[in-house]
Amino acid sequence: MGGTFAPWIDPGAKPMVRFEAVSKRFAETAALDQLTLDIYEREFFALLGPSGSGKTTLLRMLAGFEQPDEGRVLLDGIDIARVPPYARPVNMMFQSYALFPHLSVAGNIGFGLRQEGLPRQEIRRRVEELLAMVKLEGLGNRRPHQLSGGQRQRVALARSLAKRPKVLLLDEPLAALDKKLRAETQFELAKLQEELGTTFIIVTHDQEEAMTMAHRMAVMDRGRIVQVATPSEVYEQPASRWVADFIGDVNLLEGVVGEVAAGGAVVVGPKGDRVRTAPGPDVQPGQRVWIALRPEKIRIGTEQPANAGENCLRGVVKDIAYRGNVILYKVRLPSGTEVTASVANQTRLIELPIGWDEDVWLTWAPVAGVLLTH
Repeated sequence: MGGTFAPWIDPGAKPMVRFEAVSKRFAETAALDQLTLDIYEREFFALLGPSGSGKTTLLRMLAGFEQPDEGRVLLDGIDIARVPPYARPVNMMFQSYALFPHLSVAGNIGFGLRQEGLPRQEIRRRVEELLAMVKLEGLGNRRPHQLSGGQRQRVALARSLAKRPKVLLLDEPLAALDKKLRAETQFELAKLQEELGTTFIIVTHDQEEAMTMAHRMAVMDRGRIVQVATPSEVYEQPASRWVADFIGDVNLLEGVVGEVAAGGAVVVGPKGDRVRTAPGPDVQPGQRVWIALRPEKIRIGTEQPANAGENCLRGVVKDIAYRGNVILYKVRLPSGTEVTASVANQTRLIELPIGWDEDVWLTWAPVAGVLLTH
């Protein structure tokens, strides 16, 4: 996803959707806390976070089902606080799909168009276009119960797009699908969004889902945004330990800054291990910091490297997980810290190259670790 599409880096670009210092409370709980966010036209944007982070509240606010206690919600530069849900140029696709069981597939897709009073011939033409778009040609006369879960999901998507909204809101739209179908549908949805040019905003707790489909994502926690960036930036340059730990698998190595130079910082671990990182945030000698290190960035071997020194740790394999495409090794360091290293499974050998309780060496490049101060 993405390519050369990046309106958010253009200082002159105006957002399609703007949440401006928005707050929302339910009783004593702050669902949203002074949140500001810009989303641009034609963008596929993901709101990602754990349960209770406020992502669904934000989506419902844009749809008009919730009103902010403070702040403004702007659509195309217009404050939509007083615009009722049915009059907003947005549509929402719910997790449950909410299809009408007594209507055919075509009847479900064309429901909103009939409500608007469009001519019957125009409705038929638009429904046929949408059936083709979601690859359901020839199924217009079926009822929802005669379809698979993936087909019902596509009917709900087509119905949401029928009125050609400026913004399509998707609330966990793939949650009901099995893993394989969900992965296939992610690519289909991303391709469809690109073809339509409609702004999509998706709520999900699935990191892989957000990273596969979105141009950008906002990682949310307790009603606040902790990082907004492209999927690769969030994964490779997390803004904090919380983000690093939430997105994918990560090792967090704690230490104290020993020295700082133009080429990066040297962090000294509890047993005197020295870890060099690439340039990052401004730090001072003696400062407590953490290094975020992804398992796939680590090389693991049973022989001590010739240049053992910085970024070279010795440990013992305490657990092994075979996942088919990768093998995970949990290695215990002398300090008691456990570090996970992953190795791509590139051969068909059944025997594991490294066994339990073996002494191993872990090494990585300085650019592999991300220096974090909080």
